[in-house]
Amino acid sequence: MKIILASGNAGKLNEFTAAFSDLSIELVPQPKTAEYEVEETGTTFVENAIIKARHASKLSGLPALADDSGLIVPVLQGQPGVRSARYAGEQATDQENLNLLLLNMQHINEPAAREALFFCCLVLLRHHQDPDPIIAKGTWQGNISTKASGGGGFGYDPVFYVPSHQCTAAELSKATKQKESHRAQAIKFMAAQLSDLNI
Repeated sequence: MKIILASGNAGKLNEFTAAFSDLSIELVPQPKTAEYEVEETGTTFVENAIIKARHASKLSGLPALADDSGLIVPVLQGQPGVRSARYAGEQATDQENLNLLLLNMQHINEPAAREALFFCCLVLLRHHQDPDPIIAKGTWQGNISTKASGGGGFGYDPVFYVPSHQCTAAELSKATKQKESHRAQAIKFMAAQLSDLNI
């Protein structure tokens, strides 16, 4: 079964391909062309993942897999949330988003109030009009540190402190992240659902 991944990210493609290696699935990345870009107008991660999957499926004629992920900080009423990649503005860099997060939390000193979680939602549409998408979710609990640390990862990884490892996500090995992260959990759940469908 050939499935289009609603992303041109090579890292994501490799991660998904490895996770689905025991299934009869061939994952292909969506073309890096303007027509495959779609505005994420949803107010939830599920809505945005469905928007991306439906768009890619309609253009390609293939089943589509999409993910939408972000950071949720309860003390900030769930921000950055679905706007994690655009927290500091539509064209914001990872560093600008991270800086704004630290600025907005600079007066929050109580450790419990600095709790956060990474959230990932995966959606698989069998065709672009699929009314019953397969949905898988994963979370990763942590805290927002007071300063960035570590050179690995991307996005908010340098300030996402993982208590079980006593370091930030940016200081973890790639192998550890691919085993424990929010995306890893969602991928594992999705793979199990696809296996149950005998795909």
